[in-house]
Amino acid sequence: MKIEITDLLSIENRTEERQVCTDLTSFVSKLGSFPVTKKEPFLLSLENQENKRLLIKGKTAVELSVPCDRCLKEVPVKIRITIDRELSLEEPESEEREKADGFFTGSELDVDSLIYHEILLNRPMKVLCSENCKGICRKCGTNLNDKTCSCDQREPDPRMAAIQDVFQQYKEV
Repeated sequence: MKIEITDLLSIENRTEERQVCTDLTSFVSKLGSFPVTKKEPFLLSLENQENKRLLIKGKTAVELSVPCDRCLKEVPVKIRITIDRELSLEEPESEEREKADGFFTGSELDVDSLIYHEILLNRPMKVLCSENCKGICRKCGTNLNDKTCSCDQREPDPRMAAIQDVFQQYKEV
């Protein structure tokens, strides 16, 4: 969703509040694509401070469907987003303006891009369906939370690999 803020930028010290909702249907990153299952409309506060700075504030929450890092079961993850940005309106070539280019161009504010960047910053590093998730079997792929498998779970010691090769050579057939 893009918001036209020409009126706000043309009048010094003007404040506007707008009810907005993101149009994001999925969150795409290097880790994959995660569908947005819930999104809440929120109040976005915009303030032009003496035609020098633009203050952007708002709070919302977005829920993504993310696979568990151990068993790959889909888990709903609620991400609370607090937007508190301050952008310079004076220097078009400033570092701050370059960072904001993804969501602020000319007189348009791209709310979806703003929310995307906030999700990127606030997304949890590790997602688990439960603290005691057992994961999946390395051999057959069975979800160990649902049922047990008959695979040999014994892990050979990698330091003994050379000796195991010797035993394999002299094994009687």
